[in-house]
Amino acid sequence: MYSVLTRGNAILTYTLSVLACLTFLCFLSTITVDYRTTAHMNVVKVVVKNVPDYGTSRERNDLGFLTFDLKTDLSHLFNWNVKQLFLYLTAEYVTPNNELNQVVLWDKIILRGENAVLDFKNMNTKYYFWDDGNGLKGHQNVTLTLSWNIIPNAGLLPNIQAIGQHSFKFPTEYTQTRV
Repeated sequence: MYSVLTRGNAILTYTLSVLACLTFLCFLSTITVDYRTTAHMNVVKVVVKNVPDYGTSRERNDLGFLTFDLKTDLSHLFNWNVKQLFLYLTAEYVTPNNELNQVVLWDKIILRGENAVLDFKNMNTKYYFWDDGNGLKGHQNVTLTLSWNIIPNAGLLPNIQAIGQHSFKFPTEYTQTRV
């Protein structure tokens, strides 16, 4: 009446049900954890250039260069449901052409077990700081914010913004020298 396949199917079904329940409990155990922490950012050097766009030689756009300091401790964010953190530093500003501009300048992946205490000095941006026009020269309020995505073993993928941000301004003149 009960063959080997029937018994194997029953064991497999029971095992998968228990694993699904344990995964759900893993998710529930960390749903109320506050993953925010403070981050201290500072801009060391800011330069803006007016360079030709890649596609056309007639149109010129602003290209910003900056070096920054970043200090934060993210080690307490790791618990048994966190596999890794995806960090990214964004610059936000407003121009007459666009109500909100957001540019990702730098990112980093921190795996569980790696050093999660960041203390960077004079870091260059990883990505270009392009503006689709001339909105960077003389801009008075560009805000740097550090955010991260938590990659869990089970559950939601929260997007967290650090407590603390830094505002800076671009120079009113273009730089002609090489950066």
